[in-house]
Amino acid sequence: MERILQLGLAFQASRTLLSAVELDVFTALADGPLPLDPLRDWVGLHPRAARDFLDALVALGMLHRNGGLYSNTTESARYLNRKSPDYLGGYLEMEAERGYLHWGHLTEALCTGRPQNEIKEGGDFFATLYSDGQALRGFLQAMTGLSRPSAVALATGFPWEERDCVADIGTAQGEFLRVVLDEHQRLRGIGFDLPVVEPIFTDHLGPLTARAAFVPGDFLHDPLPTADVLVFGHILHSWDPGTRGMLLRKAYDAVPEGGSVIVYDTLVDDGRRTNAHALLNSLTMLIETAHGSGYTLTECRNWMAEAGFGAVYAQRLTGTESMVCGTKLPRARAARDATRAMVPDQGRQGAD
Repeated sequence: MERILQLGLAFQASRTLLSAVELDVFTALADGPLPLDPLRDWVGLHPRAARDFLDALVALGMLHRNGGLYSNTTESARYLNRKSPDYLGGYLEMEAERGYLHWGHLTEALCTGRPQNEIKEGGDFFATLYSDGQALRGFLQAMTGLSRPSAVALATGFPWEERDCVADIGTAQGEFLRVVLDEHQRLRGIGFDLPVVEPIFTDHLGPLTARAAFVPGDFLHDPLPTADVLVFGHILHSWDPGTRGMLLRKAYDAVPEGGSVIVYDTLVDDGRRTNAHALLNSLTMLIETAHGSGYTLTECRNWMAEAGFGAVYAQRLTGTESMVCGTKLPRARAARDATRAMVPDQGRQGAD
């Protein structure tokens, strides 16, 4: 009974955290602990609400309270303090504004199979977003917070020393390139995205633009840039399987022999029973897109093999995210490995 109630009322804890992010509670504590009244005034809380709200954050493990002083936890200081390079709050702010509202219509989405965002009324979220400079910056910042943990893992978990150039497809602010190029000083990068993103990309990368070029384009309609490694981060889940296959075939055409494609995402485990975050993210795609969904590690491996990539393997990056990597092999070896690539690599899989 208790577990059922906790799950059924989980939206209360979620909304409490999202409100704390919107109110910048964790940034208010960035410089050290504060008593109730100064923290209440900094955040702008009504006296009736302040103590229960802040103590709820303590009970949820998002704040500490010691001797009447509130402070960040190690986790909230790193990920929810706006001054931190690992700030994840931009993504949560977006979910507070959009996702929380649209998820309230999940039942309708489940019964109709139709999105519950602007598409429902004949609108286009991305067209509206990309025409509003301020909203676009906020969205791309949210994508930075979402992508950074996997970018950090890939910066040290992939043999970049063997490569000269990496292209990040749908680069947004370019955080993936910023992390990887900062770690590997000889590596060059290409950020590929719609033209309107270029000034945001340039601002975010700063001096690294000496090694990172922005190439404008639409990955659905334009050729992909040529590079030793092409990266699709949180891209494929927005599209149907046919479009995913098309993008991977374009990636195969864009890399030289020996070049690779990396897909990183919140991948559903092959048994479809353990990575709840990935399955819930798939429902988000139901709500937010016309044809998107989550996909399993093996499905991604198979799409890569069908596109022509060999030596396909998977690797866990974070608690909920994994990557799948395939290489464009010389033709003779590719023929030998075609069937093998369709079978899970038990030695390196480690992602479900």
